[in-house]
Amino acid sequence: MTMKAIRYHAYGPPEVIELQDVGKPTAGDGHVLIRVRAASVNPGDWHLLRGSPYIFRAMAGLTRPKAHGLGADFAGEVEAVGKDVTAFQPGDEVYGCAPGAFAEYVTVPEGGPVARKPAGLTFEQAAAVPTSALTALQALRDKGRLKAGQKVLVNGASGGIGTFAVQLAKAYGAEVTGVCGSGNVELVRSLGADNVVDYTKEDFTRTGRRYDLVLDNVGNRSLTDCRRVLTPDGAYIPNGGSGGGRVFGVIGRIIRVKATSAFVRHRLLTFMTSENAADLDTLRELVEAGGLTPVIDRVHPLSEVPEAIGHVERGHARGKVVITV
Repeated sequence: MTMKAIRYHAYGPPEVIELQDVGKPTAGDGHVLIRVRAASVNPGDWHLLRGSPYIFRAMAGLTRPKAHGLGADFAGEVEAVGKDVTAFQPGDEVYGCAPGAFAEYVTVPEGGPVARKPAGLTFEQAAAVPTSALTALQALRDKGRLKAGQKVLVNGASGGIGTFAVQLAKAYGAEVTGVCGSGNVELVRSLGADNVVDYTKEDFTRTGRRYDLVLDNVGNRSLTDCRRVLTPDGAYIPNGGSGGGRVFGVIGRIIRVKATSAFVRHRLLTFMTSENAADLDTLRELVEAGGLTPVIDRVHPLSEVPEAIGHVERGHARGKVVITV
């Protein structure tokens, strides 16, 4: 049996992507087979597509990709379960993370990053949540050790991660400042930001305000500039940007942050997102309690994944770009 799925066999622009008929996976022992109803695009998709920065190719394939699927976030219905699976049964609506999610079907281990879909969300809305919201949650709660009453700045507040970070910081009782462009000021304010800085009119590193935590999803200011806005024991978390060229990209910024952290009082923190069911359940609870709402920029069918990835790569998506399957 076959299914429709997005595939790429060479690094390059979105034009190298193909919609192909490929073998349909089966629910092996301990695995869940999911009929994908929607997926969402993340920056990691275009990085994989481009093979950029080049340092990533050490794992992904030096001259051509080892894996040929794209997409990581999904929402859908359980179609079948393998032997010994007890947490799910056919018909359950779920969401989570799986490699190659731009496809009609994916499989996930029962103990992997899959959880029941938040009640009240459409499949498209649910698919917008996993990677971006997990990143925001773990950056603020785990690495930043965010506490109620602290002042938080989110640079890139209107993007996929930023829209979740603003809402999560408010849910945890912080005073939130969001940085975005003129066209997104009202959006960021509607998500609960107490203050909004329009970067086309004001440089957030020159306002004189100080923050207990800065989540930087853009990386368009130097580390020195960003440290200027921190309280004496404030935390800075880089989650985007380049500065390392085609070879190192964001890794170059992470290396500089780690090297500098040994010599300053500020907490300069780096992390990798952990895809896990427990935090997906936490996000589900926040959504169902009304503390978290996905922001969707646009929706594309599976055949238009190249256009969707191209839009995200250009860096101006408002919230998430979603794929219907």
